[in-house]
Parts: sequence; C-alpha cells; structure tokens
Amino acid sequence: MRTPILATAALLALSLSACSLGGGGGQQASSGPGRVTLLTHDSFALSDGVLADFTRQTGIAVDLRTGGDAGALTNQLVLTKDAPVADVAYGVDNSFASRALEAGVFAPYTSPAASGGADQHAVPGSDALTAVDVSDVCVNIDTRYFAARGLPEPVTLDDLAKPEYAGLTEVENPATSSPGLAFLLATVAEYGPDGWQDYWTKLRGNGVAVADGWTQAYTVDFSGSSGGGPRPIVVSYASSPPAESVDGAAPPTKALLDTCFRQVEYAGVLTGAKNPTGAKALVDFLLSAEVQADVPGQMYVYPVQTGTPLPADWASYAPVPTAPLSVDPQQIADNRDAWTQTWRTIVQG
Repeated sequence: MRTPILATAALLALSLSACSLGGGGGQQASSGPGRVTLLTHDSFALSDGVLADFTRQTGIAVDLRTGGDAGALTNQLVLTKDAPVADVAYGVDNSFASRALEAGVFAPYTSPAASGGADQHAVPGSDALTAVDVSDVCVNIDTRYFAARGLPEPVTLDDLAKPEYAGLTEVENPATSSPGLAFLLATVAEYGPDGWQDYWTKLRGNGVAVADGWTQAYTVDFSGSSGGGPRPIVVSYASSPPAESVDGAAPPTKALLDTCFRQVEYAGVLTGAKNPTGAKALVDFLLSAEVQADVPGQMYVYPVQTGTPLPADWASYAPVPTAPLSVDPQQIADNRDAWTQTWRTIVQG
C-alpha cells in the first residue's frame, strides 16, 4: 500500500523505479550473478539503506523497477512471462494471484524463512508465491467533514448508498486497482454473487466516483489526506489513519471496520529469471526481521512474520479488523473477470 503521507513515499517509489542499488543499472533488466532485478508495484517503499544491506550481506546488487498498481503489475508479468523483465516480483495480491499462477509467471520456491509466519498466508495449493505483508482494504472517512456538518458518520456498506451520503464516495476501478478489486470483492462477500450488482446500481445512483488507482483516489480526491479533495469517503486501508496523525495526535480519518476485505501481497521468483539464485535470496530477505519491521512505517501494511514489532500508534489508530470479509480464492479465480466486466457495465455504462 500506499503510504498516506504519500507524496513522500510515492516520489520515493518513483525515484527508485529507475534506480540501481549497488551501482549501475537502469530500465533494462541487467541480471547476472552479481545483480538481481526486482519488479514491484508503484507504492513499494523501504527505508534508505535497507536494500543496500541486502547487497552488503549477499554481494548482489538490486535493480529496482516499478510496474503500476497490483493489477497493472500482474498484467505486465503475464504479458512478458516468456521474456521476463525481472528476476523477482513483489506486489501481486490475493485478488490477482490466480491470474499470475495460471499463466505460469512464477517458478516454485518455498523460502525457508516462510515458517516464521508467512506460510499462514500462503496461496492454497501453490508453492510459487511467498506472502510478505497483509492489510485490510476498508472504507476510510474524513471525520472532520461529518463533524463540521453535523452529519452522522457512515458505518456500513449499506450506508454509502443512502441519500445523505450522495456524491461523497470515491472508489478505485477494480480493473486497474487492487484495492478497487478488493472492495468489489467485499461487496460480493457482503451481498452474495447474485446481490452485489444491485448494491453497485444503488452506489452509481448515489453519485459514486471512480479513480483508476489508489494514489489518485486517496492522495488527490479524498478530503482527509494530502490532496484535500472534495470526497470525504474513499476506499483505502485499515492502516491508513496513522499516517494522517500529526505529532501522535488522533488522526482526522478513520477506517470503517465493518467494510474491510483482507488483502495479502506476495513475492515470487519469475519463471525464466536470469538470476534465480539471487531472486530466491531476495525473497528470503523480504521476510527478514529488518524488512518486516520496516514495512508498516513505509507501506502501511502489516508484516507477516510472527513477533515483528508494530508502531506504537497502530494499536490506537489502526486496529486489525476482527471479522474481515472474504471470498474463496477459487471463486475469485473463476469469476474475477466476469465480475469486473459486470461492474464496468453497471458503474461505467
């Protein structure tokens, strides 16, 4: 995800997109015994020096490239699977994992470090993806907006379709955005395979806006974050509010915990990688204590390795939803494209 103080993180991620850590490199994959190319989504961020530590420990330099949101990243991986542009990829999530696995994008690899907790989030029946982080896609609101107008805060998915919240909600396009797809799946889980369509028809009638990706929706159009946009309701993450806290004070946003869908992000060694040994070492490193402790503060996601410390304010401002919505992975694989196409017809016409 999706650092909410995003401007910094997004710029960092963009700046790293053409960056080679350890010297040299550029946009072209330049893998070899001493180099490995990592392809990620645009929101990938680690603290300065973390990837350089990998180079110091292994002697392997990292060429870092970015490939859009998780959906765009997955599509790129599928389209280039016969001539992979990297050795390892990070950022394919449980909404898109089946697409990549069915296409044979990833090679089998089980990291020995996965036994530390990552294996609890593994894709059922597959040894080609390693869980690195988890998060919960939830509706977030700008509490100041509602307090200023004396308008009750929404609580449930049903509330978003009520007349008093007309024109206030922004979501991401599930065809191009992983949180957008996760939110679509949340509505499938809540209303069922034959009921979610009616819900979206109501949302469209209530003036829901659609952005292509999370960055536009949260950082530009959402009134509660850096962009100060016009919409006080947006699809983001349960862990987004702490990023809006200033000097430890309560943030002006909060996640609606009855609307959340559990998301898992994976890393994997690409089939046909030029440096599979280096790729496996990098997957192992993503599960190291150093990286796992870094991801909450940099990408606002939860680490998967058991016992990893979390920022102190997450207990108050980013509680883990106790009953997130979910859809069976096989049901997602069987219906994702059809659901997305139906959503387009309903919402975009």
